Amino acid sequence: MLQIEIDNGSGFCFGVTTAIQKAEEELAKGTKLYCLGDIVHNGMECERLRQMGLVTINHDEMSRLHHVKVLLRAHGEPPETYELARQNNIEIIDATCPVVLQLQRRIKKQYDMNHDSCSQIVIFGKEGHAEVLGLVGQTAGNAIVIEHFDDVKQLDFSRDIFLYSQTTKSLDEFHHIILYIQEHISPNATFRSFDTICRSVANRMPNISQFATKHDLILFVCGRKSSNGKVLFNECLRVNSNTHLIEGPEEINPQWLEGIKTVGICGATSTPKWLMEQCRDALLRL
Repeated sequence: MLQIEIDNGSGFCFGVTTAIQKAEEELAKGTKLYCLGDIVHNGMECERLRQMGLVTINHDEMSRLHHVKVLLRAHGEPPETYELARQNNIEIIDATCPVVLQLQRRIKKQYDMNHDSCSQIVIFGKEGHAEVLGLVGQTAGNAIVIEHFDDVKQLDFSRDIFLYSQTTKSLDEFHHIILYIQEHISPNATFRSFDTICRSVANRMPNISQFATKHDLILFVCGRKSSNGKVLFNECLRVNSNTHLIEGPEEINPQWLEGIKTVGICGATSTPKWLMEQCRDALLRL
């Protein structure tokens, strides 16, 4: 008989849970509520909230709104978004993750202290990601974003470097970048790194790695836009080559189950528990 286990450590992180709770509370009041960008990088959860009345908008659409409520998701926003809300008399429901908010403040403080110098504020993160846009916004757009290890070689090692990280990036890759800068920084320049990776996310890496080794087949349930999901999925794939990324139960291929005795179901910080349970139920029907 097929054994199926859902990873207890997978599912929404604190920041995502809080944002969704705030949205549900506002919608329960019967209030018209807009959300700036997808509240979570999971299409099925976004659709569930859309059916409850949540309207997802982009920045251009927000600029045309007045006297409404707009929820800011866990990823955070640059200062310009708050200024736009003030000008348009928009009430902000701020669901920025506390970890992201603290990081924004640290980067802004660093920029305010050093923006007259020739120092470089560097952010290890995904170019164009919502969280990264909010972080770069704290520096009036002057921060340098490096997305991969090889990008670090483009920095000016004769100038001071202050290195931060997007909260959901790989801890190992961040440490590789730190070592490279330490080896190449000019003796006349200052280098300081700040480990700003969220531990509730980073700690999932060893846990999900251990989980993936326990099963013949791993179904990693995740929206394909999730940055954190890609990191965790690749870790599962590294330790268990029989790992498949799916967005929902309809993507399960029955052929994957041939000769399989145990299946592990896990996901990203943007994956709702109910969706992993739906995948389990689909497997049982198969």
